Amino acid sequence: MTSTRLPNRLLTSAMATSLMLGFAMVQPASADPHARGNLGGGFIEFLMTGQSGSVRHAPPPHIPAHAHAISPRMVPDAPRQLPVEIVSRLGDDPALQPSPYRQGAAAPYAPAPLSSGFDPKFEKQEVASPGRHAPGTVIIDTPNRFLYLVQANGRALRYGIGVGRPGFEWAGVKSITMKREWPDWRPPAEMLKRRPDLPRHMVGGPDNPLGARALYLGSSLYRIHGTNEPESIGRAVSSGCIRMRNEDVTDLYTRVGVGTKVVVM
Repeated sequence: MTSTRLPNRLLTSAMATSLMLGFAMVQPASADPHARGNLGGGFIEFLMTGQSGSVRHAPPPHIPAHAHAISPRMVPDAPRQLPVEIVSRLGDDPALQPSPYRQGAAAPYAPAPLSSGFDPKFEKQEVASPGRHAPGTVIIDTPNRFLYLVQANGRALRYGIGVGRPGFEWAGVKSITMKREWPDWRPPAEMLKRRPDLPRHMVGGPDNPLGARALYLGSSLYRIHGTNEPESIGRAVSSGCIRMRNEDVTDLYTRVGVGTKVVVM
């Protein structure tokens, strides 16, 4: 049998390749890809590891241990702008200012409504008539702070009122002798003696103590009138006049006329 001799140069290259492949097959796999030594890169390292020396895996980013405690609910929002009239009432007290942080899916901050001090039990409503009186009669229940306008079928419209303070209460039967819209106010002489600081005359309007309407009772100094102090309804604060909220006295004004009987108890 004839033997074929390979050129020395080809034999040497083939043997080197075989040795290197065999060496790569017996290398233990490292758990840390960054732990292998410097193999020089290039073709030799590619044959040994399957990777080029120019490739390096970046270590994983460092995540702080407390990162899980950071909540998206605590991301600051831009400060909310409140209406000027609300800001002026809140003042500089930080406890009354809105929080600059979101509260999950909560609705936008809204300050609580500011109360006028009016007690809802004095709202106008229809009730049973307080006794036997002809329809159209006005009944003033001073102790309980209610005014009734008697209707038909034993019913009545009831309104909350403010009455005379201690020493200025009164009772009796009167009639409405005059009606005025947005009346002027001229304090009587008796009142000016007690309060000389009061103006002698004030034109009608929202700031006038008589409010939107006035019903004059006989020849007396007493009136059923509106007020710019709705929080006084249900209290004994006047000099004998009967106070109503402006919306209530306006409603009563349209329902009664001159000559209407008024019974004050």
